[in-house]
Amino acid sequence: MPGVDTGSADQAGLGTVLGTGPAAGTDLATGFATGPERRPATDAERRALASVVRLRILRMCLYEPLTNRQIAERLEINPATTLHHVRTLADQGFLAAGDPRRGRRGSREIPYRATGKSWTLEMGNPPEAAGVGAHTMLQTFLAEVADVPASAVDTSRLGLQLSVEHEAELRSRLADLLDEFARRPHDPGGQRWSIFVVIHPEP
Repeated sequence: MPGVDTGSADQAGLGTVLGTGPAAGTDLATGFATGPERRPATDAERRALASVVRLRILRMCLYEPLTNRQIAERLEINPATTLHHVRTLADQGFLAAGDPRRGRRGSREIPYRATGKSWTLEMGNPPEAAGVGAHTMLQTFLAEVADVPASAVDTSRLGLQLSVEHEAELRSRLADLLDEFARRPHDPGGQRWSIFVVIHPEP
């Protein structure tokens, strides 16, 4: 796989990283798609995704619903801080709240599940959008892969000299492959994998 492979980017970041044009689709964290149609992200949606913590929360809630307490424990951060991030994601439709359930000492807790919305958004081409997509996803990848044994990380690095047409072909085929797998349902009992793909011009 070209680039650095990791963190299910939820799956790879297709938008500002892999995109086939000025406004290509971006998976910033959820790792599955609801369909091929994408629309431009709003400023509020971009801001909601411009956080390593929030992208990690989306990944954690991809496979199972988690409460604010569970998220805080896994990230080892203050529950009040986690709640701010959770509410920000929920307000923009990136997390969906489930039915309340009883927590510790009979407390009322709400589980949240990633909706897959981020995969359907086009992050656009302005500098602020590029920063939200590429920089934030890269920092999220580094944070997630740091928690994985080096022996479990499969990476590839490749240099290519391509015409405009062949570059477009490469981007399109990678995007199509990721979209294909992103639309598949999770395999029951399967291993959870993360993919992070980066394409950049040589300096």
